[in-house]
Amino acid sequence: MREVAGRVLIDAARDAAVHAHAPYSHFGVGAAVLLEDGQIVTGANFENASYGLSLCAETVALATANSQGHFRDIVAIGVIGGKLGKDGSLAGSALVTPCGRCRQIINEAVQLGGRDIDIYCGSADGEDFAHFQASELLPHAFGPADLGIR
Repeated sequence: MREVAGRVLIDAARDAAVHAHAPYSHFGVGAAVLLEDGQIVTGANFENASYGLSLCAETVALATANSQGHFRDIVAIGVIGGKLGKDGSLAGSALVTPCGRCRQIINEAVQLGGRDIDIYCGSADGEDFAHFQASELLPHAFGPADLGIR
């Protein structure tokens, strides 16, 4: 069951990655967030000439879920990335996992939603696939609970 859900999210993330705005790194990333009700919300990375203002695909997808009132309803996330072709295709065999900033934002959803979140990561060529729990990727995380918020 997990692998099927993971593959569905990776495919949705791959579809989202073609919309990446990555004129500087030429590395497109897509993310897909699964909500409790089965809805999937996607995002793509969005770079900026001032690099620090760039947005990761996971952050875009999580913020979109939040703007729809579903931040606490997130149960799983799929992430994929690779070198962007001129046609929007992705290439590469490296497994892509959320960066540290995204892991921290995912932890916010974990703590506010009261559940560990499944994270599915894939390579652009579809050959590499891995499953993690959010708590594995960011153990001992600081979050809302540390501020007395549940």
